[in-house]
Amino acid sequence: MRWTKSLIPTLKEDPAEAEAVSHRLMVRAGLVRQLAAGIYVHLPLGQRVMDKINAIIREEMNRIGGQEITMPVLHPAELWQQTGRWAAIGDEMFRLHDRGKREMCLGMTHEEVIAWLAAREIHSYRDLPQTWYQIQTKLRDEARPKSGVLRTREFLMKDSYTLDRDEAGLDKSYQLHKEAYCRILERCGLAFHVVESDPGMMGGAGAHEFMAPSDAGEDEIAHCDRCGYSANVELAGSRPRNPTFPDWTLEEIATPNAGTIEEVCALLKIDPALTIKSLLLVTKDGPLLALVRGDQHLHEKKLSIVAGEFRPAHRDEIRSHLGAEAGSIGPVGATLPTIADESLRVGRYVVGANKDGFHLRGVVPGTHFQPRWADIHHARSGDGCPRCDADLRIERVIEVGNIFKLGTKYSVSLKAMYLNEAGEERPIVMGSYGIGPARIAAAAIEQHHDQLGIVWPEAIAPYQVHLLPVNMRDDKMVELAEAIYTQFQGGRVEVLYDDRDERPGVKFKDADLLGLPLRLTIGSRALKEGVVELKARKTGEELRIPPSEAVPRTKALLSRPAK
Repeated sequence: MRWTKSLIPTLKEDPAEAEAVSHRLMVRAGLVRQLAAGIYVHLPLGQRVMDKINAIIREEMNRIGGQEITMPVLHPAELWQQTGRWAAIGDEMFRLHDRGKREMCLGMTHEEVIAWLAAREIHSYRDLPQTWYQIQTKLRDEARPKSGVLRTREFLMKDSYTLDRDEAGLDKSYQLHKEAYCRILERCGLAFHVVESDPGMMGGAGAHEFMAPSDAGEDEIAHCDRCGYSANVELAGSRPRNPTFPDWTLEEIATPNAGTIEEVCALLKIDPALTIKSLLLVTKDGPLLALVRGDQHLHEKKLSIVAGEFRPAHRDEIRSHLGAEAGSIGPVGATLPTIADESLRVGRYVVGANKDGFHLRGVVPGTHFQPRWADIHHARSGDGCPRCDADLRIERVIEVGNIFKLGTKYSVSLKAMYLNEAGEERPIVMGSYGIGPARIAAAAIEQHHDQLGIVWPEAIAPYQVHLLPVNMRDDKMVELAEAIYTQFQGGRVEVLYDDRDERPGVKFKDADLLGLPLRLTIGSRALKEGVVELKARKTGEELRIPPSEAVPRTKALLSRPAK
């Protein structure tokens, strides 16, 4: 493609509103333009990247037996009402009425539609298993769209759905998708982790996320370099390192004007790990006391799994149930249901005495009070791995894909049934699998860039080669550039031909910004020496070769395995 015939609106300066590296570079390199908050136009170069990612996705989905379909973006409300998600999902769903006053929504995902379709098209065990997928627009009314294409209100997603006879079939389909997603991300040049995750609004028996390390990510994972354990911090287990516990005996001590862990520790000159943080919460069943070590934080999602929905108790509720202000409450002598974090099974601690201005020192959980035990703390860097006890590290990541074992949640609600070999009606067992092409593109830029611009992985670069004659007013140079351009096209090499009559400095800066894998420069001095310059964007490796070797040497470099 000739630059002069293309829309490539590069910018010299970073857009003021852009924070993430990928956002800045996608705008500056002319890949996208923002129409409104969380809504983007993909310009020609950006579309080429998306097309290449989608082609890889299609190849890998077809490889595992996927069949491509297209489902509508506009859904009738009754499908979502039958599964209960119409009420469960809040303001993130775009809702509307058609001219007949029927309630409709814009699809965030397509489990309901798949189950509706399966209910009409799948009848016998002989029809199973099935894998259906699409690459389709999704819409989600994000409260705070940010970071360019990483958090948008309208986005493209490949979502696939498996239909199986039983859990064993689902396990096989799930594993096939996990392997396919790994191949997709590897081919796109991403470093990534596969982590355990919370099924969330999708429901089901299990889920994994595919996370690309990046400072621009909004998620965090706990990862162990020794054994490979990885989990979203929403679920991650860990073993907090124990402090050295003093040989305290149980006694009441005065702690005037000390109502926080920090104030108590400063007064008593002790490590926060020697204290217990007591939190009074209110559940649908009444008050609940939650306990975590003083240097830890309560993980609300973990607690909600074991205790259900809850809210913090009000000040008057705290005094009514425990007889003291929040900074002086504790579990000893309390008659409330109590959940204590697993890390408190060992040690002697300082806790509130349920008496204003006083604490108890030397409290032994399990001896001086009897709690229900559960993992309710946040994993932190330096905690022990729950599998091998090596140090965990917390890493910021971009979620680029996720997979869910849905089970029969949707098939039962929408009557997607089949007859087994005995003629008995059984619900279809479902799986759901999503991967985001735009997130893959952004994550690739986050992981592959330098101070000059993007450094594209070859497989998803908009073009393979940047052909750059430095002077379009030099007839001999133009004649050679045109000849090489024609040879590239004949050899099926994807080439961007910078045929602009621009200063060399402008062309070189744009070439570095766009970050195509190879740059073939035709310069005046080199041309006098009978050579052209072939440079790899990633390594900076540069070859001076005769013009006759330009195309074969370029093709040879492009065919080398990626490092």
